[in-house]
Amino acid sequence: MRTPCPKIVILALIAIGLALVACADGRPRETGSPAEEPAAGGTPTASIAGGEPGQGPAVLPAGAAGQISGNSRLTPEEQNTIEIVRKTRNSVVFITNLQYVRDFFYSSSEAVPRGSGSGFVWDEQGHIVTNFHVIDEGDKFMVSFPNQKQIEAALVGRDSSRDIAVLKLKESVPGLTPVTVGTSRDLQVGQKVVAIGNPFGFDHTVTVGIVSALGRSMLGAGDVTIRDMIQTDASINPGNSGGPLLDSSGELIGMNTMIATPSGGSIGVGFALPVDTIRKIVPQIIQFGKVIRPDIGGIQFVRDEVAQRAGFIGAVILEVTQGSRAYQQGLRGLTRDAYGRLLVRDVIVAISGTKIKSYDDLFNALDGYKIGDTVTLTVEREGKTRTVEMQLVGGGGSD
Repeated sequence: MRTPCPKIVILALIAIGLALVACADGRPRETGSPAEEPAAGGTPTASIAGGEPGQGPAVLPAGAAGQISGNSRLTPEEQNTIEIVRKTRNSVVFITNLQYVRDFFYSSSEAVPRGSGSGFVWDEQGHIVTNFHVIDEGDKFMVSFPNQKQIEAALVGRDSSRDIAVLKLKESVPGLTPVTVGTSRDLQVGQKVVAIGNPFGFDHTVTVGIVSALGRSMLGAGDVTIRDMIQTDASINPGNSGGPLLDSSGELIGMNTMIATPSGGSIGVGFALPVDTIRKIVPQIIQFGKVIRPDIGGIQFVRDEVAQRAGFIGAVILEVTQGSRAYQQGLRGLTRDAYGRLLVRDVIVAISGTKIKSYDDLFNALDGYKIGDTVTLTVEREGKTRTVEMQLVGGGGSD
């Protein structure tokens, strides 16, 4: 038998070898293959997609992931908000309004919660500023601090027309942190604001927003319009009333006061009393127990809703005290005719050139004057107009 040709055997072996090499190159490669072995005495290297060759990922020690999710990832805006909260943490308080209720036989009484709200520390003497409607009809007031300590406070005074009240702690509290009082004079629509309060009883809740509008007018708790209010989209809910509205430097620019909502619910547009109004009123309440405003003196006015239903435009005079300067100047209130019907005598329609369409207008216009200023009243009576010079006196204080 003849043996195969050595050349054929060699060619066959070469073909088999090439086939094996082709099979090896065609196998799918695994992703994430292990890093190359380091050279002797060297360090491991790896390639990163899109990175420089030889620059591997940093090796994080245990717990480093938690560190990265901390302050290093906070934006400057977040850091600013946190700093404001830290700065004012001990300046914001929770106020509980208690009312004494007698039992069926009137033999004993018990203090029951009537409502709650927020407030802020005004000075180191323990004065707390809040809204009038937070403490309205209350007999006892408890002030809670962030450390959950409760201290009873006494009512110093209130101004219902501007929805402001001042309490004073009955105990000395070391380390009180008064809020830093700013100004609302130069506020800009769109600037950042932070509201802090106790909505729905959840103490020290923080919301962030912007100044949505300025110069708003809203009917306050005293049935007169509060003007120049700050509108904000920072969430203000029941319980936020009386809390501070702060700017990005942590300064007080307003007091969260009310919500306007068409549905009557708890969610709507928030409004804050401007701090420049608070700065005028609070020191007077602390000093005198009430606000002493410029006033015409000796005159009582018909309620606006009554005057408007009767078709009158202006501040309708109800009664003038005999012997007062207004009485001496000939101003008169309502009178009755021979049939007993009430007749309107004098209606104030302007003050020093500023038109007056209601008592509300007159009340707010007087806020722009000082005690002792002389004003010119334009008065209508039975279709005839005359002017009366009046020097403003101290009065018009709220209860």
